[in-house]
Amino acid sequence: MYGQEKIKPYGQEGEKKQQVERMFDRIAPTYDELNHRLSWNIDRGWRKKAIKQLQPFAPQTILDIATGTGDFAILSAKMLQPKQLIGADISVGMMEIGKRKVAAAHLDHIVSFQKEDCLALSFADHSFDAVTAAFGIRNFQDLDSGLKEIYRVLKPGGHLSIVELTQPVSFPMKQLFKVYSHTLLPFYGKLLSKDKSAYKYLTSTIEAFPQGEQMVEILQKAGFSNAKFKRLTLGVCTMYFAEKE
Repeated sequence: MYGQEKIKPYGQEGEKKQQVERMFDRIAPTYDELNHRLSWNIDRGWRKKAIKQLQPFAPQTILDIATGTGDFAILSAKMLQPKQLIGADISVGMMEIGKRKVAAAHLDHIVSFQKEDCLALSFADHSFDAVTAAFGIRNFQDLDSGLKEIYRVLKPGGHLSIVELTQPVSFPMKQLFKVYSHTLLPFYGKLLSKDKSAYKYLTSTIEAFPQGEQMVEILQKAGFSNAKFKRLTLGVCTMYFAEKE
């Protein structure tokens, strides 16, 4: 078990995935505004870099895991122009906002949403050319099982592109990020979302989540090949890319 799997938003009673679902349903109305403000809108650039990893392969069927309010799915649809993109998430509240954003962007013919348990996906083996995930896999109750499910639904030759918040490893950003994530982030998160537990939880999972070389090893253990990573913005975010042979 990895460190972030032990962390739950609302205490130790009950399964993590149920608590995560409740948390995201509660903070859904303010989630986008908080994300953009707390990252100074840099998160938009991180998503673009992660999608660009897929451009040479022109995937036509894409699954966006832990899609949330659909930002990554919408940007992928615009940049990659696939035939079909499904956003999957455990939180209906988050996806309802995503549906409205997709409609406003006139992408209904490409992007759809489905409630899914990311540890037991309903899709058949070898269903997708690519799987994407932005800032979501650290909320998996079981990271190994979630990655194996992603591997299962990918077609041979398909690719996985992940972008995830991480703890910087070098001075002084490591120290600055720790101060920021333990003071301003939870305070501002509580102010806007009215859920003080949510942003404490999100900070704790960032710190506990395996990253860099360790995450590459975890991807390889799940069956992926050619796994690699790149730190962005001095390590505040890390981008991963892997292939199913």
